[in-house]
Amino acid sequence: MRWLAISLIVASFVWPVVLGAATWEIVNGRTPTWTGVVYAAASRVCHQRPERSFHTAGIKWPVCGRCSGLYLSAPFGAVAAGLALRRRRVVSHQTVWLAIAALPTAATLAVEWLGLAPVSNLARALSALPLGAIIAFVLVRTAAGES
Repeated sequence: MRWLAISLIVASFVWPVVLGAATWEIVNGRTPTWTGVVYAAASRVCHQRPERSFHTAGIKWPVCGRCSGLYLSAPFGAVAAGLALRRRRVVSHQTVWLAIAALPTAATLAVEWLGLAPVSNLARALSALPLGAIIAFVLVRTAAGES
């Protein structure tokens, strides 16, 4: 396995932990500089809308519910890719798997945008779980030169 693939696997574990740690610091009344950096970095990839984010003790998480689901499931996909690489298993049709994994997220987006029903943060997060895992899987395999 190449160093980039290993780095992505490690990052898939570290990023959600850092997000949680930043929230935890603020919940406990501490605001070290690094927490501001985490929230600022997360703002580059997430809208961070309070009504679409989870809160702990009244403190908004650095990312929205949907992004939380993506990041929390990424380690599973990254590890699965690493195991598949070590066992030399052939995985084909990654684009098809990505499309299938995106269906739950697309469904919640459609329901929201069409105004058919309110979508909770939990539903957003749960619908993003398959997509987060498959994205991590594909990224690790691609980084290892196995795409």
